[in-house]
Amino acid sequence: EVRLVESGGGLVQAGGSLRLSCSTSGISFDDWAIGWLRQAPGKEREGVSCISGTDKSTYYPDSVKGRFAISIDSAKNMVYLQMNNLKPEDTAIYYCAAEGFPICKPGWGNLVDYRGRGTQVTVSS
Repeated sequence: EVRLVESGGGLVQAGGSLRLSCSTSGISFDDWAIGWLRQAPGKEREGVSCISGTDKSTYYPDSVKGRFAISIDSAKNMVYLQMNNLKPEDTAIYYCAAEGFPICKPGWGNLVDYRGRGTQVTVSS
């Protein structure tokens, strides 16, 4: 059984930082693409980071590139998202997600196989 459980969301002022954590079970970091999605009210779901299972290459859309960083700890089965210089437009529910196709590419996040319940991130101006 695949389980993805997020934590670490909260309220932060613009310019601040947060680190999200995802505890995983039932998936291999070598065989899956793992990442983070977000969804804000009235907006489409967006993949904001992904790490490939094959070569551990990463993908970020332009909206977060240079501010967000994904990392994994294989020994602990954990996935992290470090978010710096947060902006009010980053406000959303953030989901940890996994896709059986193990290579990240632009537009990642539309065909994930599993996702967690999400954690709320709110950035005040």
